[in-house]
Amino acid sequence: MLRQGTGRVADVPSPPPKEPLMHQLSSEMQACIRSCLDCYQHCQHMALTTCLEKGGDHVAPDHFRLMIDCAEACRAAAALMINHSPYHAEFCRLCAQICRDCAASCEELDGMEACVRACRQCAQACEAMAASP
Repeated sequence: MLRQGTGRVADVPSPPPKEPLMHQLSSEMQACIRSCLDCYQHCQHMALTTCLEKGGDHVAPDHFRLMIDCAEACRAAAALMINHSPYHAEFCRLCAQICRDCAASCEELDGMEACVRACRQCAQACEAMAASP
């Protein structure tokens, strides 16, 4: 908006800064999102590095697919929570089951301890999120 005769833009008050997104979420949901993203990172990275490099049982189709499924489920669960989706609780329940299955599969293989820990932590956080109102 120009001030008459000045050629300058009028001072328009700025809107108050918005709270960062994570501050708009409960602390439980923030923790669950962090667990999901951590699990996503571990499963994706370990599948595409450790498993591919070790070969053998580490790249057995059922195991490898489960790791990728787990990574994608965790990423999607985090997105649904961030989006305030009404489906996040139900999806977290499914994500917890996939994480438990992935942890059990990874536990059978050497060098997968970090993935097992991330999956178990995510399963626990997602189960709590699925049970919350």
